[in-house]
Amino acid sequence: MKMNQIAVAVGAAMLAGSATAEFSANIGATSDYLWRGQTQSGHDAAISGGIDYAHDSGFYAGTWASSLGGGSAEVDLYAGFGGEMGSIGYDVGIIGYFYPSVSDADFVEVYGSLSYEWFTAGLAYTVDGQAADPSPFVDGDLYYYASVGFDIMPTWTLGGTIGYYDFDNDMAGNDLNYTHFQIDIGKSAGDFGDFTMTLSTVDGPSGSTDEDDIVVAVSWAKTFD
Repeated sequence: MKMNQIAVAVGAAMLAGSATAEFSANIGATSDYLWRGQTQSGHDAAISGGIDYAHDSGFYAGTWASSLGGGSAEVDLYAGFGGEMGSIGYDVGIIGYFYPSVSDADFVEVYGSLSYEWFTAGLAYTVDGQAADPSPFVDGDLYYYASVGFDIMPTWTLGGTIGYYDFDNDMAGNDLNYTHFQIDIGKSAGDFGDFTMTLSTVDGPSGSTDEDDIVVAVSWAKTFD
């Protein structure tokens, strides 16, 4: 979903410098829309786009939308505040996930993260969800993660994430909690955007048919300042 674009917005807010505020737009495409280890597009390709606002105070806000396959879509709205305290970066905010063509699927999270050099740790807590009990994505769900990111060559990056989703509800008595692991290899193509190859796997009773399989996705994104 939105966390990659939120990271971009936080960076823009921190780097705004002499500018009071700045707007940016982004577009993207992926062979498989993965979010927290799970496909959101049924392993079909997806296209996306968004608009971000960043102020040099650290405040940012934006919206992002993606196709999900089968004619459905996701629309995210978010706002937050990011900055640095010495060598420690921080980010706090709120994000809403909305699904116009799906009944009772919208939910809202508050999130926060801390970063130091190449390491980031954070969590997201669901404060409101429309799904009926005992479905997931309701009040009380907690997702937390740790990630690393490195520049390995002038235009290449390598990143890794481990995350754990702790759902407040069980589905028909089945534990839905799961851990996911992800590796991202990125390549900057300058004015032509950024390419990323993602390898992802899920460990745990997630209910996903991809459990313990390695899913590969290739993505492209470009930001317009």
